[in-house]
Amino acid sequence: MTAMKEPRDGYAQALLELGAQHDDVFVLDGDCATPNYTIRFRNAYPERFVNIGIAECDIIGTAAGLSLLGKVPFANAYANFLTGRGYDQIRVSVAYCQRNVKIAGHNAGTTAAQEGATHLPLEDVGLMRAIPDMTVIVPADATEMHKATLAAYEFDGPVYLRVGKLPVPELTGEETPFTIGKAVTMREGSDVTLVSTGCILSEVLKAAEILKTEGVKAEVLHVHTVKPIDAEAIVTSATKTGAVVSAEEHSILNGLGSAVAEVLGENLPVPLERIGTRDIFGLSGTMDELFDYFGLRAENIADAARRAISRKA
Repeated sequence: MTAMKEPRDGYAQALLELGAQHDDVFVLDGDCATPNYTIRFRNAYPERFVNIGIAECDIIGTAAGLSLLGKVPFANAYANFLTGRGYDQIRVSVAYCQRNVKIAGHNAGTTAAQEGATHLPLEDVGLMRAIPDMTVIVPADATEMHKATLAAYEFDGPVYLRVGKLPVPELTGEETPFTIGKAVTMREGSDVTLVSTGCILSEVLKAAEILKTEGVKAEVLHVHTVKPIDAEAIVTSATKTGAVVSAEEHSILNGLGSAVAEVLGENLPVPLERIGTRDIFGLSGTMDELFDYFGLRAENIADAARRAISRKA
């Protein structure tokens, strides 16, 4: 059985390691240190932890100021409020001013399901992707979140990390490569390319197994970095398979689906089907219930693959 783990756990562990190795690491939060697991950093390095309170704009502004002092701040809050309320500060004080700030959006996607529509961000990746010079990373599991956090520290420039709350399957290992901006081929195939980002990877891999029983060889391309997108990997795979499906636990508007459509439209027009939420707000429920409600399951992805294959010239 595949192990289940919270992505926020991998994030918190990486912060502890960075704090031990680098005196310039600061962590900021807004009264959510316990659910965000940043309390672990606070307990270990209280002199480098700042609780701003429920004031997302101030969290970003303070982080930008710390970066001016040569610090590497990790700004934490719930993703919907951090990217929504803090958008202007992220855009101007961080990105426009080229500040080395790492922005961690917690409770992201359907992991916020039971907290209701207002707390369920399905647009955060799109908001961050639209900002110039912003790097956007959506890890699949806790192990990859750990790697992404360490890589974000080494990266010079603003980074948005999408941090999931609830346990998801551990599908990557220590041996799985992680480089910002480089996709990972999780499965080789020749009939259709399944491009995924984030925790929906488990459903994508299940869809590939479903298709295998039908004689369809699906290639699975995991794109943990939505921006900059690995256009070369997508085009290379699409050239081989001739059909593509994108899958994300996020709106298809300005998320992974849009990014893949842009790459294919500019380089290699092939049939593309997009799995994700479709111009809709979230609602209360469990994570499993919302995966069903939004049509993010393996069978939905397999159906999309069948449609894409049927549209091949």
